[in-house]
Amino acid sequence: MYVQELEPVADSLGLSALVATLPLVTVLVLLGGVRMKAHRAGLIGLLAASLVARLAYGMPVGQTLSSAAQGAVFGLFPILWIVVNALWVYRMTVRTRHFDVLRRSFGRLSDDPRIQALVVAFCFGALLEALAGFGAPVAICSVMLVALGFDPVRAAVVALVANTAPVAFGAMGTPVVTLAQVTGLPLDSVASVVGRQTPLLALVVPLVLVGLVDGRRGLRQTWVPALVCGVAFAAAQFAASNYVSAQLADIGASLAGAAALVAVPHARRPAAEPVRAAVLTGVRSEDLDQEDPRPEVVRAYAPYALIVVIFSIAQIPAVKDWLAHATRTYDWPFLDVVTPEGKPVGGNVLTLPIVSTGGTLVLLAGLCTAVVLGVHARVAVEEWAATVRELRFAILTVTSVLALAYVMNLSGQAATIGHFVAAAGAGLAFLSPVLGWFGVAVSGSDTSANALFGALQVSAAHESGLSPELLAAANSSGGVLGKMISPQNLTIACAAVGLAGREGDLLRKVLPWSAGLLLIMCLIVLGQSSPVLDWMLP
Repeated sequence: MYVQELEPVADSLGLSALVATLPLVTVLVLLGGVRMKAHRAGLIGLLAASLVARLAYGMPVGQTLSSAAQGAVFGLFPILWIVVNALWVYRMTVRTRHFDVLRRSFGRLSDDPRIQALVVAFCFGALLEALAGFGAPVAICSVMLVALGFDPVRAAVVALVANTAPVAFGAMGTPVVTLAQVTGLPLDSVASVVGRQTPLLALVVPLVLVGLVDGRRGLRQTWVPALVCGVAFAAAQFAASNYVSAQLADIGASLAGAAALVAVPHARRPAAEPVRAAVLTGVRSEDLDQEDPRPEVVRAYAPYALIVVIFSIAQIPAVKDWLAHATRTYDWPFLDVVTPEGKPVGGNVLTLPIVSTGGTLVLLAGLCTAVVLGVHARVAVEEWAATVRELRFAILTVTSVLALAYVMNLSGQAATIGHFVAAAGAGLAFLSPVLGWFGVAVSGSDTSANALFGALQVSAAHESGLSPELLAAANSSGGVLGKMISPQNLTIACAAVGLAGREGDLLRKVLPWSAGLLLIMCLIVLGQSSPVLDWMLP
């Protein structure tokens, strides 16, 4: 049995916390300072966490390695299982050219570039975030906007800023699922609080987007459809995350936002020629005026409709119970950890929801997609293998970061830092989103930031008397605003639109928006921790 200690270094909480931060500092310096590849930085950070666990905390080598192995397994399943299958569906639509049909369909909804930005970057980007995440929305939406005639820099900035409000529930709720896993809090509780924070961003982001596309004129002329879109998105995300399913929150929100936007008469009006001339300075794709047969348009939308239908069916109580029968729970080998109070930690047991997990449901939708799109079985298998090859470094990064997080959590390093940070008292509520923002900024993933800092936030909450659910949720909600400035996302955006090497230009354009929206989120969480806004919490 391994008993966690809070003050293993010289019986000092301060010194112990300083040592416990070494793995995190190592990763952050290697990523932000040395500019090392994320997968290499993750592996070196994992080594640092293992050395601290063994040398400073006295965790046996076997249990340290076992902790890392469990984190890596959780990274592979269910997290990467979702991402791989979601991107596989996307690759099949590209292979059959139905993605081009979908792009042309979006272009015909409106010729106003400000509305196109909302449809493509905000609504469709949110759907892509819901299905895949991990940079896919930024890459795909940037390319689509350039094809619609946007300047590459403007297209990249719009895609980056739009990729905020849906991130906490992205990849079928993976960030909040991970947050619940590493903190031991119920998923419904965590998702409910996040669903009372990020929808407030959804009210603002569409207005920001039309301002980015066309300045004050864009805001003055299209604030009505932008606001309607944001309100519909926010309402659906709140309702789904609190009363339906965290996995369906972004799917419902993206569809509601798009439907509301299309329903506004102002959004369907042709844009004035001076507006189009000022905004669409890029080269417009020549195939945009091509007419597609209605059956092909229906087939282009079919993969996403199938995912929505399958996930909705899986939430029916009888079906949900039936799927849950395939869930397996295992006592994780070579792991026997108890808290300083002598209570066994949740990490001693591994739960695998084999059938009910989001990745398996997306796989089923992918098989149906292959049939609908007429993809041969051999081609479908080739595309799945190609997806894995494409994500090989992302797979290594996610598994190493989650292995690092599990070693830090199970050895007691996160608890030590949490007790030390708790000295901030009530001010901790204001700082919690900043910690998540910083984590996503350097890792590029809200999932990774939640794995790194989730348990820390809960430990600090217990020590300071604040709500654990509030601070855990604040980590994820603040983290979504670090997505647009993460080197990973900036690189993806630049590569997608042919701006390789100009990441610094994009950073300068999006950093003020990231910092400004972060300040708003900090004030929201601070208010929710006090009588001012505590009525917002469940």
